[in-house]
Amino acid sequence: MLKKLRRKFVMTNMLLVSLVLIIVFGLLIGSNNQHIIQQSQAAMRGALAWSKGFRPPRLEISGAPRPVGDWNGEGDRQTAIIPVFSVTINRSGTVTEVNDGDRVQVSDDVAAQAAEEALHTDSDSGTLSGLDLRYIREQAADGSTHIAFADRSWERSSLRNLLLSCLLVFATALACFFFISLALAKLALRPVELAWKQQRRFVADASHELKTPLTVILTNAGLVLSHPDDTVREQSKWIRYIQEEAQRMRGLVEDLLFLAKNDEGRMNAVPFQAVNLSQLTKGVLLTFEPVAFEAGADLTDSVTPGLIVSGHSDQLRRLVAILLDNAVKYAGPAGKVHVYLDRSERNMARLAVQNTGSPIPPEHLSHLFERFYRADDSRARTSGGYGLGLAIAKSIAEGHHGSISVRSNASEGTAFTVLLPERAEKSPAIERL
Repeated sequence: MLKKLRRKFVMTNMLLVSLVLIIVFGLLIGSNNQHIIQQSQAAMRGALAWSKGFRPPRLEISGAPRPVGDWNGEGDRQTAIIPVFSVTINRSGTVTEVNDGDRVQVSDDVAAQAAEEALHTDSDSGTLSGLDLRYIREQAADGSTHIAFADRSWERSSLRNLLLSCLLVFATALACFFFISLALAKLALRPVELAWKQQRRFVADASHELKTPLTVILTNAGLVLSHPDDTVREQSKWIRYIQEEAQRMRGLVEDLLFLAKNDEGRMNAVPFQAVNLSQLTKGVLLTFEPVAFEAGADLTDSVTPGLIVSGHSDQLRRLVAILLDNAVKYAGPAGKVHVYLDRSERNMARLAVQNTGSPIPPEHLSHLFERFYRADDSRARTSGGYGLGLAIAKSIAEGHHGSISVRSNASEGTAFTVLLPERAEKSPAIERL
């Protein structure tokens, strides 16, 4: 899939660049073609002046610039480099003079044929396709007609050289941009590739986690069905196992739905409200006191009162509960858990949950907030976790424009720190928790 996407990315870029280059070079060739035609016309106007008695120009290399547009200026320069000649025709239609300016050689037959064709055209300027000439016709006061001709072969030669140069630049530009597109495709699709790998791993991990409780449920259901004559009381052990595993599955599915909704941005569709984070944290601490007592952990706190943040109270309560649950589980025998809530230097509410116990190896710290990641898989079933709690905590913190981090060492233990923007204005309608 990624290879196809990369090829489509490169092909799309190449097509767009080709289209842009074709348009640019088309405009360039069209503009130069008009400029070449203007040069031929300027040269022919200079040749018409020969019929009026002016001598063919002799250009000075070191001379001063001449006015552009004057036949004796720009026309001189063009007639010096473009093969032109002029013809004078009297009232009876006879060619009386052929002036080549001593720069080209034209036969009388060709001059007469060109003059005859130019006389029988409706326009005073145009081209003679058969002779490959461009002409300008001018009527004199004495009734005679002056016609200037320019050879079009130099125009084709100039355009051909320009076209070859454009093709060379076009091919070189496409070749260079092809390799640039390959590099850009790898760079641009790197987040997509990472997301694709994470999604595949997420599906594989979710399938693996669902497989275990399903196996237990099916096994126990089979045991119940194998004794159809037993009472519910006699089969209560297997039924209880089925219920426990079903509850575990429900918790996993709810966590998966939470993460899916958060990825789609649906969790924060409801506007934020002012939440008293201090009261919320105190409330969660009260519910965890029995849990800590059963686990043999000493739960203490240092909560600064009156800290107000903007957010969803249910999600923030879940964030605090996840961190407390994780800390109590891994505090170790006779461990300690301490909760800090204060105001940081950047007007941020700082919630830190610190516990004793075995430190987390450094190589695991950067992966703790990944979905289904557990530093110690051997404790997964005993602790009842799926490796989604910290991923959910990170989603909630970032969804509230905050951040979450972790540090762990042997001397201080493990501490998870959440920073949330403190609400600037304390509304009287603060939610009481």
